Amino acid sequence: MIIASLAIFPTSEGVSVSEYVKEAIKVIESSGLKSVTGGMNTTIEAPDLETLFHVIERSHKKIADMGAKRIHIDLNVDHRLDTDATIESKLSSVDKF
Repeated sequence: MIIASLAIFPTSEGVSVSEYVKEAIKVIESSGLKSVTGGMNTTIEAPDLETLFHVIERSHKKIADMGAKRIHIDLNVDHRLDTDATIESKLSSVDKF
């Protein structure tokens, strides 16, 4: 399982970009992948990179279709090959401390 942290937003559309971020979140949530949105990013579980990148590509397209001229993407990926990690398993391993 892949766990990714994604922040995607336009940098060309002024100070407040929440309308763009809301639409990107809708794309992620409609993908059927498990996701958790926080104040600075959305954490996504995906079975493989192709699925993850497809959701990112669709989010990017949505923001571009809204008229953004420049889009910033921050992506961190944790791909555990030795175990089936999930958002919950990562959180519970930290809660132990």
